[in-house]
Amino acid sequence: MLRIVVIWVAALLLLASCDPDRIYEQNVELPEGNWQIDNTPVFEFEIQDTAAVYTIFFNVRYNLQYDYYNLYLRHQLIGPDSTQLSASLHELLLMDPKTGKPLGSGSSDTYDLQTPALKEIRFPKAGTYKLKLTQYMRRDPLPQVLAIGVRVAKASAQ
Repeated sequence: MLRIVVIWVAALLLLASCDPDRIYEQNVELPEGNWQIDNTPVFEFEIQDTAAVYTIFFNVRYNLQYDYYNLYLRHQLIGPDSTQLSASLHELLLMDPKTGKPLGSGSSDTYDLQTPALKEIRFPKAGTYKLKLTQYMRRDPLPQVLAIGVRVAKASAQ
């Protein structure tokens, strides 16, 4: 398991170094591959260019033993002045609902999915923003979700 995590982190670092539009990317491993409802990762990123348009992606690392084809999660975006700028519920498809084929990239039984969640975002002020993610499935803890993360990129990356 540790070897897989090291390979995954190394691959992300290699890919991140090749992307000039990436502003921020971080992934958080979930303890024992279980996402507790009260485990709300907070991702803090700095925005300098308020004229630019951004896309925020959600990263999910999951195991094929995951019991569902989708994942519901809620985001809260908080500005530098501690005001909530947005909050919404998202449905991420981890597997094709008809075929059951895993979406994203991976091998063996572990897959990584990166999906755009907030598109064409403009940040009103320069400063540090926080993005909180909470799982909204009916199961607590939610097993076989190994890591969750966020990527912020300038929209020209699309």
